[in-house]
Amino acid sequence: MVLALLFFVGTAAAATPADDTLAHGARDGAAPAWSIAVATPTGWTRDCCLYARAIGVDAVLYQGEWTGKPQRVMVLNVWPQKLPTMAAEMAADHKRYLQLDPAGKVSSFAVRHRTMSCEATVYQGSDHIDDVLVFCDPGKASGVRLSWSMTVNDNDPQRRALLDDFMRVVVATRYHRDHEAHIPARAAGPRGG
Repeated sequence: MVLALLFFVGTAAAATPADDTLAHGARDGAAPAWSIAVATPTGWTRDCCLYARAIGVDAVLYQGEWTGKPQRVMVLNVWPQKLPTMAAEMAADHKRYLQLDPAGKVSSFAVRHRTMSCEATVYQGSDHIDDVLVFCDPGKASGVRLSWSMTVNDNDPQRRALLDDFMRVVVATRYHRDHEAHIPARAAGPRGG
């Protein structure tokens, strides 16, 4: 899985910018209002306000009918910066994961993004269910950090295509500082789905 993602990261190009706003957040303390934009891959459905809200995240992308299962769902979370660095956020997430699955494996690698610092983590679960989580930091002035995550069974026949679409979304994601908020902000954590 890690090799497939590394191959994609090395060859991916960001999509052409467009007004593909997926989620919004209100000003929250020192963090200004924000929006996240990304083009949706063919065959995926965007949702910020029905299923995403029901599971407590900012947005989801999914194929086919919504099942409520985490597999094959791309999950966007945006939260106010709580820890001093993205590395600290990732270390805390790694620790939580290994507490839940001590036999799980964790590997990380940098993701090339044109406007944000991003790093991916692959959690290979002892249950043969893997989670890919990419943390991104739009910068200190944004006051927020964001993540994309997706859960995939390790024997899923569509695994490679799913991971390719996932990484396309990650590298095409654009953070924008907004002057107004369109929906109330939530203090979501980095993991979801």
